[in-house]
Amino acid sequence: MNFMNFENILVASTNGLATIIINRPQKLNALNRRTIHELSTAFESLEDDTTINVILITGSGEKAFVAGADISEFANFNGQEAEELARLGQESLFNRIENLSTPVIALINGFALGGGLELAMACHFRIASDTAKMGLPEVSLGVIPGYGGTQRLPQLVGKGKAMELIMTANMISAEEAKQWGLVNYVVSSDELMPLAEKLASKIMRNSSVAISAAIRAVNDNFKDGVDGFKTEIHEFGNCFESDDFKEGTTAFLEKRKPNFPGK
Repeated sequence: MNFMNFENILVASTNGLATIIINRPQKLNALNRRTIHELSTAFESLEDDTTINVILITGSGEKAFVAGADISEFANFNGQEAEELARLGQESLFNRIENLSTPVIALINGFALGGGLELAMACHFRIASDTAKMGLPEVSLGVIPGYGGTQRLPQLVGKGKAMELIMTANMISAEEAKQWGLVNYVVSSDELMPLAEKLASKIMRNSSVAISAAIRAVNDNFKDGVDGFKTEIHEFGNCFESDDFKEGTTAFLEKRKPNFPGK
């Protein structure tokens, strides 16, 4: 993988774990079109790399995960240009992350507002530092969330709470986000990366084939016109054809830890 040409993100990998850091601290890591393109390219490359089993994403500095979209880029757009911006962003990045077969964990290390919260919500789950603040302030600018916020927030916290957060444009604390089910854990800033690495190590002990199948089955529960139960049945059957299943069941019967080949 060649990540040398990235201006706004940093990508590193070690022992099957990749870390993406959005690196625009002077702009509170705001998402501009270049950053979205770089993130899309990085996720595509990491997805294709069979040695990567878990991806972490966070923001540089201590103030922000991503403080929002870079408003200066689209303040003068017309309706058609705005629709294209939202469509391209959703298709190239946010939907890509959600449907990635490699698990993605968001480490919310500060402000996650607007497009920043939408980015975190596209990940498979989220953990936060106790200083993090989250919200969708778009209606205070005369617009609505455009990178999936109106769809993913209700899935995570329920319709009523999502309506409240979107309509008030309020920021909530990390602890409130945990109570609502928006984040799984809240820890101190110093504990955020160690917790993520601990969770990643647990994930990496398991079958990557089965995890990818589980992601597809869970996601299909939220897709209109798709029967998630049928997906589960199909993916369950597919798992039986994998080398991981043979290794997992053999290891269980032999009372040893499995060494999954990942295929």
